[in-house]
Amino acid sequence: MDNIQIAEMFNRMAKLLEFKGENQFKTRAYTNAARSIKGLDEELKVLYKEGDLDSISGVGEALKSKITEMLETGTFDAYEKTMSEIPQGIIDIMDIPGIGPKMARLFYEKLGVTSVDELSRAAREHRIRRLPRMGEKQEEKILRSIVRLQGDKDHGRHPMALAMEIAKEIRNELCSCPHIEKVTIAGSLRRKKDTVGDIDLIAISSEPERAIEFFVNMEKVEEILNSGTSKGSVIYPGNYHVDLRVVDKEHYGSMLQHFTGSKEHNIHLRKLALTKGYSLNEYGLTNESGNITSCTGEEDIYEFLGLDHLPPEIREDRGEIEASLTGNLPRLIERKDIKGDLHVHSNWSDGANTMEELAEAAIQRGYEYIAITDHSHSTGIANGLSDRRLQEHIDEIDRLNEKFDEIKILSGTECDIRTDGKLDYSNDLLEQLDIVIVAVHAGLEQDRNKMTKRIVAALENEHVDIIAHPTGRKLGKRPAYDVDMEKVITVAAENKKALEINSSPWRLDLNDINARKAKEHGVMIAINTDTHTLDHLDNITFGIDVARRAWLEADDVLNTMNLKQLCSRLGIPKD
Repeated sequence: MDNIQIAEMFNRMAKLLEFKGENQFKTRAYTNAARSIKGLDEELKVLYKEGDLDSISGVGEALKSKITEMLETGTFDAYEKTMSEIPQGIIDIMDIPGIGPKMARLFYEKLGVTSVDELSRAAREHRIRRLPRMGEKQEEKILRSIVRLQGDKDHGRHPMALAMEIAKEIRNELCSCPHIEKVTIAGSLRRKKDTVGDIDLIAISSEPERAIEFFVNMEKVEEILNSGTSKGSVIYPGNYHVDLRVVDKEHYGSMLQHFTGSKEHNIHLRKLALTKGYSLNEYGLTNESGNITSCTGEEDIYEFLGLDHLPPEIREDRGEIEASLTGNLPRLIERKDIKGDLHVHSNWSDGANTMEELAEAAIQRGYEYIAITDHSHSTGIANGLSDRRLQEHIDEIDRLNEKFDEIKILSGTECDIRTDGKLDYSNDLLEQLDIVIVAVHAGLEQDRNKMTKRIVAALENEHVDIIAHPTGRKLGKRPAYDVDMEKVITVAAENKKALEINSSPWRLDLNDINARKAKEHGVMIAINTDTHTLDHLDNITFGIDVARRAWLEADDVLNTMNLKQLCSRLGIPKD
């Protein structure tokens, strides 16, 4: 388990205890521990191995023992016991945006509601509005949240970043097997889709049965679904369905290409092969006489079909084959193209590190600039900055810029867009900043018309530069709010504003579809990390994955500009 997963389990425990009516000191201990864990620079599993869990400040001995339990078993006894005492449906209700433990308890005690379906029925029958502190608007809000959640939920899917961590762990273990020569991640995970169902792996071995035997008997395997002569399927902790296919060198390329997909991409390739008198499947190219052309590498297939070797991220049959045939493939953005990060939080708001530490970390990553964009005052839970503190924030950045020659620190804000479309700070104050990022953090339940007008109003403010995480989604936690992205993209283009691909593995927002639409409208994209601890700076790779799936090139991305170009774009005075 990583720090985020452990913190989330502690937060869930706090909700369960609050639902049960436990005292607030007990629930607060779990939420405080979760906050401390999220702010750590080092992974808990590293501290555990080094025997250094005692170094975690603000976390008592009882909770440290539970951290040890989670690192060793993936859970802890008190959590499992509490979970067993509360109906699963209640837990699902507490996952609905806007419904906390106290409200869930009210529905349970007054209406006998024990599932999302029962809650939905109670709302449609107007029974919720008759409860204390509810009313018609609150009832409608709850019903909208349920509809959005049920319509968007990705059952059985996992955020790409978490699945990749599991896939790499399994791949590394398989590479230690003496009967396996090579292991490669395939499937939608190799295409870097934002969420994935199964994890697909391809291995080369001259002894496939022994390779499969090793795979299904790995220590962490919870359930063996299939153990054949060339394929094995298992369930891994976290409900990950993992498939391993074993081939010889001769068929490795065609097998990897086939199981990287996508299905639509492969169908298009097969049609192209047929025009040349060949059929194509996972074992290679077969002519009308039945002779198979072996493909030891994927490039053999693409070259035979007259195509460039297509990057896995764009194999979705969205025009990549036609672009290759006509010589119009984009040169996809790469990590080395990024010159800085424009969305970073310090300990002035809810970040864990000082501005100076963030600047030094950015220098280590070869950046020319970094923007410190702490929260505005509406985000009180994130220690948002008042007008006075923002002015002090600007002054501190000016002081640090005198200290650092290797990097430019930009003064910025992540300013809340209020429900009426107004911003937290006055235009006079925004004008003093180098960069203004705006975002929606509250009022996520607004209807499509109101939400769209709200964001459009922000886009039309002359001081705004970037809209952060433009749809507000959190993978596996909450769906996007209801907004007309076509309208948002059009207005962004008209006002020369940038939209963000937020690289947080829980957001990846904009997604690839909307990011490509933005590119087609001439809207610049900023790939940012929304950093809250130093290691978050490395999440930039996930944002780049999304950008590559969106066909973005370096010139489409704001923070591939060098410092001089960026300052010109943002209207920052030259020093």
